[in-house]
Amino acid sequence: MIKGFVNGDIYISFKPLRKVEAFAISNGRVIYVGRNEDVVDLVKKVGGDVVDLGGRTVLPGFVDSHVHIDELGIFLNAVDLRGVRSIAELKERIRRSLDRVETLWVLGHGWDQELFEEKRWPTRWDIDDVVSHRPAFLTRICLHVGLLNTLGLRVTGLENVENPNVVRDEKGIATGIVREDMLEVVWEKVRDSISIEQYEKLLLNAMKFAVANGVTTIGFTGCDLKVFKALINLWSRGMLITRVRVYLYPGREWEVVEILERLGLRRGFGDNFFKLMGVKVIADGTLGARTAWLSEPYSDNPSISGAPSIPPEDLESLVKKVHSLGLQLAIHGIGDRAIDTILSIYSELRDVANARHRIEHASVLREDQVELIAKLGIAVSVQPNFVISDWWAMSRLGKKRIRWLYPFKTLIKKGIVIGFGTDSPVEPINPWQTVYAAITRGRYEGIAHYEDTKDQCLDIIEALYSYTYGSSYIMFEEQNLGTLEVGKLADFVVVDRDPLKVDDKDLRNVKVLETYVGGVKVYP
Repeated sequence: MIKGFVNGDIYISFKPLRKVEAFAISNGRVIYVGRNEDVVDLVKKVGGDVVDLGGRTVLPGFVDSHVHIDELGIFLNAVDLRGVRSIAELKERIRRSLDRVETLWVLGHGWDQELFEEKRWPTRWDIDDVVSHRPAFLTRICLHVGLLNTLGLRVTGLENVENPNVVRDEKGIATGIVREDMLEVVWEKVRDSISIEQYEKLLLNAMKFAVANGVTTIGFTGCDLKVFKALINLWSRGMLITRVRVYLYPGREWEVVEILERLGLRRGFGDNFFKLMGVKVIADGTLGARTAWLSEPYSDNPSISGAPSIPPEDLESLVKKVHSLGLQLAIHGIGDRAIDTILSIYSELRDVANARHRIEHASVLREDQVELIAKLGIAVSVQPNFVISDWWAMSRLGKKRIRWLYPFKTLIKKGIVIGFGTDSPVEPINPWQTVYAAITRGRYEGIAHYEDTKDQCLDIIEALYSYTYGSSYIMFEEQNLGTLEVGKLADFVVVDRDPLKVDDKDLRNVKVLETYVGGVKVYP
């Protein structure tokens, strides 16, 4: 069946910038772009349908290169703690939400102690006041720090674990704050309490939420085997409504990598809806938690420089193993010393440019590192909304290093194709919030580092290109996705205004009216 879309303001691509008034699709792909009369004539000859767009704007579907779709599904059923301004408000939000939390664990996400009027970290005793009869786990906005209530500490066994990432007070008593590797201990308990069937429901809810925001393809960066099974179940039943590209966690003692090796699975296994891409590795922490690995100490705490999340020698062995298996690597690197380590290892690989191995986030990036990324042909997935949500970055990095913060423009000028992502649920999956952040960088929020980094602001074309073609490229999908050229998959969104004619201040208010995947309307 051929379907034509006519009378539209249709952006086929952004580089080069190309617009048409109509296009036709068949079998999920674009077969013609051009004039209204030509599309109408083509469709009528074969008895197809014509859709009148009524002058509305059409864009290629957004490709989010970095999403935790399982956690997004979980947090859509959790307590939203983003923007909470005090511990008292945090407690009140939990209290109001308890009745609707369906999971055994009371989960919440999004708090940031930097916003609290109490000027301190929350503790388990704060949360015990609200929920003591169910285990509770509340993750910080960065997802690298969490807060457990007393029952949560006991259920996980962390109350008596001696580890620097189980934070203790001056009396040596666990406060409920856990960080980095200790979070995985908690997540194991949480995941154990969620069945495969429940995960299927959570994943579907997350995909429905994604397409409602105009996201048609998701880079699932960090998937464990249990969630992978739920995803495959949905795929086998034809129930995926977004395209999903999966990067698996390596597992304990690299068990997942060993399984992939035994099965002989390589990058690209699957179809246009589901593909296995490779392996996600976390090399360091976050700036917010001061666990990102910097080459010099934190300006607001000179006693620490962060630390690697995996010993460099182990990271090197893992990278070389994954590379040898023909799988793509996506390595979380935020601090410049962590990125030094990643780039040093990537430099030792053969044919690294064709592998398009990735660096995720690349938050603190020196000029020499940008040069090496360009030379090696490394792919970079960036999350522009971090520029705004990391409003405190000046205090962490100081004046000298702040110019290294999220240097999007410099990466593009060096010929590096960057892909946009949200790290959702860390940041909102709404692409227009991300586009707004990439273009304004906190200008209207009065963020301290705006003046020092405003030369890194992107224009609207660069931002939309990175969110469509760029994200497609870093996931080897530039032949299928990212534009609406003839032969490409017919993934597109209809929006309420032309973003190229919108004041930058209003970009985050652009609304998605309809979303299509393979020419099929999936929203509303």
